[in-house]
Amino acid sequence: MSSPASSSSGQASSSFHALDERIQRWIWQAGWTELKDAQERAIPIILEGTRDVIIAAATASGKTEAAFLPILTKLLRDEHPMPCALYVSPLKALINDQWGRLETLCESLEVQVTPWHGDISDTKKKRFLKHPRGCILITPESLEGLLMNRGQALKGIFDGLRFCVVDELHAFIDTERGKQMQSLLNRIDFALKRSVPRIGLSATLGEMRLAAEFLRPGAGDKVDIIESKEAGQELKVLVKGYLDLPPRLPDKEIQQQESQGLLVEKEDEVPQGVLAISEQLFKTLRGSNNLIFPNSRGKVELYSDLLRWQCEKLGVPNEFWPHHGSLSKDIREEAEAALKSKERPASAVCTTTLELGIDIGAVKSVAQIGPAPTVASLRQRLGRSGRRKGEPAILRSYNLEGEITPDTPLSDQLREGLVQTIAQIRLLAKGWYEPPRISGKHFSTLIQQLLSLVAQYGGATAAQAWSVLCESGVFPGVTKEEFAELLRGLGEKDVLMQDSTGLLLHGGLGEKLVNHYTFYAAFTSDEEFRIVSGGKTLGSVPVSRPLEVGSYVIFAGRRWQVMGFYPTEKLIEVVPAKGGKPPLFDGMVGKVHDRVRAEMRAVLSDTAPVSFLDKQAVELLAEARSTYARFNLDNESVIQFGNEARIFTWCGDWVNDTLALMLAKKDVKATNEGLCLVVFNAERDRLRDLLYDIANGKPPKPEDLARLIQNKAREKWDGLLTEELLCKSFASSELDVPGAIAAANLAACGIINPRVRGDEGLGR
Repeated sequence: MSSPASSSSGQASSSFHALDERIQRWIWQAGWTELKDAQERAIPIILEGTRDVIIAAATASGKTEAAFLPILTKLLRDEHPMPCALYVSPLKALINDQWGRLETLCESLEVQVTPWHGDISDTKKKRFLKHPRGCILITPESLEGLLMNRGQALKGIFDGLRFCVVDELHAFIDTERGKQMQSLLNRIDFALKRSVPRIGLSATLGEMRLAAEFLRPGAGDKVDIIESKEAGQELKVLVKGYLDLPPRLPDKEIQQQESQGLLVEKEDEVPQGVLAISEQLFKTLRGSNNLIFPNSRGKVELYSDLLRWQCEKLGVPNEFWPHHGSLSKDIREEAEAALKSKERPASAVCTTTLELGIDIGAVKSVAQIGPAPTVASLRQRLGRSGRRKGEPAILRSYNLEGEITPDTPLSDQLREGLVQTIAQIRLLAKGWYEPPRISGKHFSTLIQQLLSLVAQYGGATAAQAWSVLCESGVFPGVTKEEFAELLRGLGEKDVLMQDSTGLLLHGGLGEKLVNHYTFYAAFTSDEEFRIVSGGKTLGSVPVSRPLEVGSYVIFAGRRWQVMGFYPTEKLIEVVPAKGGKPPLFDGMVGKVHDRVRAEMRAVLSDTAPVSFLDKQAVELLAEARSTYARFNLDNESVIQFGNEARIFTWCGDWVNDTLALMLAKKDVKATNEGLCLVVFNAERDRLRDLLYDIANGKPPKPEDLARLIQNKAREKWDGLLTEELLCKSFASSELDVPGAIAAANLAACGIINPRVRGDEGLGR
């Protein structure tokens, strides 16, 4: 057995000896036999105290210690009377976990550790403000409040700031919250008049250089990237297929029994495929700790209820707990406590809330119902499994597919959900994950940061605000003209005002906004829209895809045409759409990357067996491959299907959404149904002519396409933007005009996109 003075390769560890002696002693006492790869490589770089670093490795690979062991060594040796380090986390629960992990070590070092979020008492916060030293663990929202409310004292508070650590870096990228976090760190640098070294902790991401650019905008090429070289754990995968059969009793009979006061058995009212999945989950997972991801809050509740019911039916203690963002803190913590407890087994049925690094102990396996939102998300989820030494990570995937009838949509005949699952697993095995998208303009977050900056300094000139936020800040894509238009729009809405000296101040509405407790958050959760037909409410659903009057939505097993869209009232008026049956799998789990769709086509065009499928999934895949061959999709990109046409671009949703809007500009209604674009009442030859015109005509401005969309306001402060800026903001993050033109050109010629032929050139 090697000593802690050895590296994971068995060689003498200079990194261990570079740490403070008290930390070395703590490592000995903790029983460590070696430093992990990421720790060995990160320690000397961080000890230099001048360089930005990303430490990328799997969950439970020691990333936190790789950052904090050298950080604490630096703080202990610092001559400043109050040296400190800032740790920014996306979750309060993660801060609480890290506080517990650091407190034991830091207590022995006499280093102060201060957690700072909404649930922490003012006493702890005041203690830090009086003596700002040690480690402060904070959320972006609390950091926003600190900058706004202590702006004039900021230089004094952070005078001894030596490092800024960003945990779960991948969770921030391409989000409003991530742009807020970037801006806050930049504003700290601006106030201190120096660059504080940044350390990003992350799961491995596709194109790590883009992640580096996110960590230090404008200087990503200077960020050191440490990707763990330690051998990956063994992965065991099983993909199971199920047919989506209706409940045993028809709806009329269920209603009849209920009207007579009779009890309807759960086995009779739940769709048989869903019931079969829940029974398999119960049989397989009972007796161990697991995570179950059904992809939506509604399905979390459905499967939690079914699994709890099966426990009750057998008269055994419940082992299955729901966990999602709409549940109360107490219910979420009950699920987390059950997972941590060693008294009896527990499994959580959850959304992305348990994807990140909250300490829930070791779980035996991960169950995924349907495709994961992304390959990166699937990897993050799998990182929760097999954390004990020598144990494999186990993925069980459950996929529901419909029976094929003469009117089954083509995407269902191609078994879109199952094929996407297979593609994601194959890409995961190849080590590919979606590259981060960092190109959006994020005008919404710019509004928040502008109002926050005015609060921080008690006012700012337009030139000062432009300099801090855009010219040397994290909104470099915003032009001076756009910034001036933003200021004019905010002035007209009484959000900002200008005094006689030219100083920007909060207007009446601006004062109300910044003084409300919700201001500190840059994001808002997806709001649900009521779907109404003929004055009757059908239900509600979060809407994240582009909508225009005349476009189509799939809801309650039907396709509906949008006749009216009212964002303020959160209302969509629809009528039943003429035409074929909608697909079972609506492709709305998450936006799919080009590379995933390319891999899906590779799965369909292949004839080799897929080793990790069960018997039912093998049969479903064979049906999909047969359909693919029957429609000659190796060579055809536009397919006539009844009175509808299907365009197969084999591209991601950014391209498909954009191409649908380009067709709308030509008065052709098309909808992105994931695997293909559906064009209603269209003839194949005429459609090819239109695609040729799109490919060879003058490219439209992305913001002009965005004008067609009714639901452009996605981010929290979008309602304060002018229509022009709102269109630009939406287009910058949601549309891909060059990609759509390329796809239209290939589809018009009947040529399959060459990007699907291999791995090269697929990283957009």
